[in-house]
Amino acid sequence: MKRGRRPPGSRATPEQEWGGRLPIALVFPQKPALAYSSLGWQAVLELLRSRPTLAVEPVFWDPDRFELVRPFGKRGLGAFGIVAFSLTYEFDYLHLFRILTASGIAPDAVRRPSWPLVMAGGALAFMNPAPIAPSVDLFWVGEAEAGLADCLEVLAEAYVRNGSRDEALDLVGAMPGVYVPGKSRSPVRRAMHLHSSPLGGLEAPVSSSFITPDAVFRDTLLLEVNRGCPHGCRFCAAGYVYRPPRLASLDDLQEIVLRKQPRKVGLVGTALTDWPYLERFLTWLGERKVDVSLSSLRAEGLTEELLDTLRALGTRTITLALEGAGRTLRDSMNKHVREEAFLRTVERLSRKGFNHLKIYLLVGWPGETDADWEEFGLFLREVDRVRVSGGGRGKTNLKLITLGLGCLVPKPWTPLQWAAMADEQAFKDRISQVRKATKSMTGVQVRSDAPGLARIQGLLARGDERVHELIRLAADLKGRELEVWTAALARWPGDPAWYLDRERARDEVFPWEVIDPGVDREYLWREWEKAGTRRMSPPCPMDFAPDGLQAGCLKCRRCGLQKRLQT
Repeated sequence: MKRGRRPPGSRATPEQEWGGRLPIALVFPQKPALAYSSLGWQAVLELLRSRPTLAVEPVFWDPDRFELVRPFGKRGLGAFGIVAFSLTYEFDYLHLFRILTASGIAPDAVRRPSWPLVMAGGALAFMNPAPIAPSVDLFWVGEAEAGLADCLEVLAEAYVRNGSRDEALDLVGAMPGVYVPGKSRSPVRRAMHLHSSPLGGLEAPVSSSFITPDAVFRDTLLLEVNRGCPHGCRFCAAGYVYRPPRLASLDDLQEIVLRKQPRKVGLVGTALTDWPYLERFLTWLGERKVDVSLSSLRAEGLTEELLDTLRALGTRTITLALEGAGRTLRDSMNKHVREEAFLRTVERLSRKGFNHLKIYLLVGWPGETDADWEEFGLFLREVDRVRVSGGGRGKTNLKLITLGLGCLVPKPWTPLQWAAMADEQAFKDRISQVRKATKSMTGVQVRSDAPGLARIQGLLARGDERVHELIRLAADLKGRELEVWTAALARWPGDPAWYLDRERARDEVFPWEVIDPGVDREYLWREWEKAGTRRMSPPCPMDFAPDGLQAGCLKCRRCGLQKRLQT
């Protein structure tokens, strides 16, 4: 077991006293550097540390060495009352299985007669828990602020008085936001943290607990600007399972910065340019000599003034999500991107001295054609033309354009849950087509996902409990990630094509429907039909009542979420 240095800001002693408390191993199934850049995991750590009945210890995993990374503490995970996993990425399933095995904890819940309970939360817990359900005693379904600590305090009471694991699971099995496989009545509603605030709902935006050079985003305070997204891109799970969209208040984010005094701030959100205070906040940070980085932006939101502010802050790289190769393909995705706005933004970037533009694209969209990608080739030449014209005198300041090609994985709780996934060769052909189109363009490079791994991710994302055996087989193997999964697939009796290669019938029951994220199935089906005919839908209305309630959501009634808000 590997011992690392204590996480920055940790308040724990090298070995905590557990007396009278529920000991919880809060496991991030990746290296510490990724955990220190994960706002969700850090938010849970801070939330649980605030409860005196809980004794929380962070634990990490080094997938290269097959070792636990323990910043402090020597007790094995089997000595804890709860082993709680944060699951944000489908390949975390493999690490969960290996961590349990390495800790001497049976990876099958039915073989664990006593404590510890294995718990899981994070985005995967309310998208599709089925593939890992046989290993997990209970899932927290939804946002941690909406009752996770209360659930754990009920478990703490049972643990301290030596109650049985079955009794403990019975006590929480009917609580809001808790899914106990085999005990909870399904579908289990996603827990949502909705309270009043100046812009509706995001009462306490999450920020980094650790500002450290050990993080992926070095020495950076990450700030949650928005949760959810109003635009309804049909491939994006975050736009559906984090509804209603909510915005942070300017005062809250300024207070966090003043309290933590960072040298650099990273703004995290799915729709940063929709935040009405973005330019004002960036100017405020610049006045305090605080550096800034931003996640992906929308071309329509990048005004002259905002770009001037970013340039003054030292920003040199801008990331834009184009996603679709052609105009009607973007309509099918419900991607609200106008070509003229995109080109105008590229021209401004070049004129103002930005030097690197990253463009995200998806390959493998249902119904995409060669004509769509031929249209993209022509559009890319327009991008190249305006970046040169923006620089003046036939030269460009925008020296580098990176095209990031993602292989589309149709996700649960999106309109694409009925879609077939493109096969590996189709992904490779599209990627090759883009590389050929850019070969003669100076300063344009292409980066792409690995099609084979994307197919594995699709299987894990859309699988049922039979996929659990595939995870078990892969966990027993060592080697490169793709090699491990390929070898496991060769031994697995299941048929990947059944999960990946067929379009689903309208009335097919999905394994992930043990969860209710709040959006109506019929709404998703209508959006899937629109995708097939390349029609768009309007964004969520973003107007708020004086008490902070999402009034636009209550009036809209398209996706069905208003029924949840009214109850």
